[in-house]
This record gives sequence, C-alpha cells and structure tokens, in this order.
Amino acid sequence: MIYTLTTNPAIDMNITSDTISTEHVNRTRDAVYTPNGKGLNVSFTLKHYGIDSTILGFFGGFSGDYIAREAARVCPVRPIRIDGITRVNVFLTTPEGEYKFPNAGARVNRAKQEEMLELIRGLDDLECLVVSGSLPAGIDPAYYDELIDAAHEKGAEFVLDISHAHLRELVERQPLLIKPNDEEVAAIFGVDVKSEGDVVSALHAIHDAGAKNILLTLGGEGAYFFDGERVWHASAAKVDVLSTACAGDATLASFLSLWLTDRMQVEPALTRAMATGANVAMSAGLGDFALVDQLAQSIRVEVVG
Repeated sequence: MIYTLTTNPAIDMNITSDTISTEHVNRTRDAVYTPNGKGLNVSFTLKHYGIDSTILGFFGGFSGDYIAREAARVCPVRPIRIDGITRVNVFLTTPEGEYKFPNAGARVNRAKQEEMLELIRGLDDLECLVVSGSLPAGIDPAYYDELIDAAHEKGAEFVLDISHAHLRELVERQPLLIKPNDEEVAAIFGVDVKSEGDVVSALHAIHDAGAKNILLTLGGEGAYFFDGERVWHASAAKVDVLSTACAGDATLASFLSLWLTDRMQVEPALTRAMATGANVAMSAGLGDFALVDQLAQSIRVEVVG
C-alpha cells in the first residue's frame, strides 16, 4: 500500500478578480474550495488512475475537519488531530497572472509528531511512503529523517517531494524518487540548469549523492527523468494556465501510477505525467482530468543521455 504524508495540509481557495489594487475593494468570483496539500493531491490523482493509497496528515480545527472529511470521500484517511487551525491558502488569478498566498500552518507539537511516527511504525501494509510539502511550525527538518527511519523499519521505500534545504542531506538516505524543480535544484544543490547539458550533469550529481531516481520538472520546458542509467526528456503540453497550484503534485502521482508497478514504463509514465500536469494547470485545483488523453498526443519523450 502507498501512504502519502502531508505534514502541512490546507484548504486552497482559488478565486479570480479582474483587478487587484489597494485603492478600492477587489471583488472576486469563481471561488473554488478544495481540501489540499501536496500529499493529498498525490493520493487523489493516484485514485483517478486506479491506484489505492491512504492519506496521512496533521489536521486541526474546522478547516482540518473539512479536509479530512472531504478527502475521505476519495481515499482512506488516517488523521492525527492537532490543536490550532489548519491553514487556508489563497490563489488569486488576475489578468496580470496568478498571485499565491500560502499561509504558515498550525503548530505541531512533539507529542503529535511522535503519534505520527507510531502510526507509521504500525502500518504492516506499508510499501511506499510519499512525503510531500512544507513543514509546519514546531517540526524540525530532522523529522524527515525520523519518518525515513520509520519507513525503513517496515521495509518500505520512500519518495520525497520537498523544497527544504535538508533534501541535500536526505538524498544520502537513498530515496526511491525525488521530484525537484529547476529552482529547487539551484537552491538546494547549487546547480543552475540553463541547458540540457546542465540538466544531465545535475541529475548525475544528485544520483551519485544517493537518490535512486530523479524526476526534474521544468514547467514549460517539460521534465527530465534519470534512473542511474538513462536520461529521458519529456516535452510540455502547450496550454492556457489558470493555476499551477496542484500541477506538480499531479505530475508526480501520475508518473508513479505507472512507474511504481513497472519500472520499464518510463516513457508512458512521463507522457501521462506531463499531460496530467498540464491539464491540472488549466484548472482551479486538480480539476477533472478530462483532457489528459488529448494532451498526451502532443507529448514527446526521448532518451537524451
């Protein structure tokens, strides 16, 4: 069983406004509220592709109750209840572009962190733990190591989709897969990927540091995947972007939906990943995945190294 862990979930509020100004009231429309968090989005997308998973996370207050209740309509949820109120993030789309207003999230004390670790240690069906997103107040980056230790105790693999600088050390723990973007590779690993040669060099360096597989996403420039033997490049679908808020999570999950069960399916997994991410970028939240098959026709995947 795949388990996804979101340490800092949220309600995402996607809204649209024709203007944004400090001089007058900015009226908004088309509000969409979704239970969110990177790990939740991974589980929701996996479910769309017929792959079961269970959601883990820290949930507090009325917003935490809403997220856990709505998520449970799609996937099983094993919540750790915390004090405080789970955050609400705002994504505002205007004619000038998208404004993102993520909040910090409720504090998670040490007792609740231990409760999560004990929950994971008790998961006899744990095969893969996907850890995604930011850490809330109260959780030290060393908690990632504790989560990995708990997964290892169960003989499970782990996948990391985090932007914390500690990822540089965590790759030494040999994650099954990491999914950085170009900005994260620059900030965490100190490598600017301005050309394909830069990308190939960076992927080899990160693999040599310990990561078994790397899925590097580059937005409109597509994505690269390296398994230690070959480097693949997948092109990006050309779409009108409404919101990028969930696109990366859907990209990761749709890739895993094929690749986790058959490591030879790199090209179809990359095609599905890029088409799904593009379709989600056209939507407020995850959307309905209705155009994935159509968009997949425009994706090109090739071995480049």
